[in-house]
Amino acid sequence: MKKIIFTTAVVLSAGFAVTAFRTISRQSEDQVISSNEAGQTSNWKLDKTHSNVIFSVSHLVVSDVQGSFKSFDGSMDASKPDFSDAKITFSIDVNSVSTDNENRDNHLKSDDFFNAAKFPQIKFVSTSITALGNGKYKLVGDLTIRDVTKSVPFDVTYGGTVNAMGGTHAGFKAKTTINRFDYNLKWDKTTEAGGLVVGKDVDITINVDMKKS
Repeated sequence: MKKIIFTTAVVLSAGFAVTAFRTISRQSEDQVISSNEAGQTSNWKLDKTHSNVIFSVSHLVVSDVQGSFKSFDGSMDASKPDFSDAKITFSIDVNSVSTDNENRDNHLKSDDFFNAAKFPQIKFVSTSITALGNGKYKLVGDLTIRDVTKSVPFDVTYGGTVNAMGGTHAGFKAKTTINRFDYNLKWDKTTEAGGLVVGKDVDITINVDMKKS
């Protein structure tokens, strides 16, 4: 009787050991698969419906005028889950500029500013991105307006990633300030007091919802 009990215990122990080994092996395989997937480059496309491009510039020194661009596009490629190796491209249709004033919009499209007929696109191509912690990044890239390209830094805030509305979405807010004269946006009419009617510094804010392809 004792031999039967002892033999049964040995068999059960061996069975549990085999099961545990198979479970551990399967977990290891899953970890390898997960790790390989994490190292693959993922592509993200701009969800235009939930994104916007806004700018602000001083008017008559004492107030600000805001505007936006209604047509734009962008993409992002990244292999790291924290986006610290992201490659980003962004383009804006200059003819889509809107300040809720038709005469002002036409002036912005003229050669005094963008010359939309000759230079219909604003382009940005990233050259580096640095993760600063707490969802903050420093994004640097080449910004082209008219026929001028200059390196520009953006302060970026990561809003998070969520699975919703039929896909994976990541949200970002990017902000910078440029001197419009650096890009030959040359109109420089002054007020009676000597200040610029339109300020030289332009604040730019880009809110994007990137959807994983």
